[in-house]
Parts: sequence; structure tokens; C-alpha cells
Amino acid sequence: MSLIGLVIVLLVVGVLLWLANTQLGQFVDPKIMKIINVVVVIAVVLWLLAAFGLLGNIHNVRVPHLGGGG
Repeated sequence: MSLIGLVIVLLVVGVLLWLANTQLGQFVDPKIMKIINVVVVIAVVLWLLAAFGLLGNIHNVRVPHLGGGG
């Protein structure tokens, strides 16, 4: 993805987050809005790290099976 594409995505996410904070903020509890903000910021940071190749390929991460069953 090009640098212009990254900037456009960041702008769109920022505007959507601003809209959510201003429009939904009056109906939703402030604690929930803070959680939503933190989740969006963490998701964007992880996406940026993956986009720049610093995170590796997150699509192939395997979670070990810890259950006993059988």
C-alpha cells in the first residue's frame, strides 16, 4: 500500500472515530466510548506495524491448543 493510501485510511479512521465520539458520545456511557477509542487505536497501530512489515504476517499466527479433551 502506498503512503497516500495509508494517509487516506488514517484520515478516514480518524473522522469515523471523531464522528462516533461526537454523535454517539451523548448516548453511550463515557467508559464504553473510552474502551472503543482504545480498541480502535490499538487496531490501527497493529495495522500500521503490519503495513510497514514490522509485525510480520499476522494472518498466519497460530494459537496453540491448550485444551485436554480427546
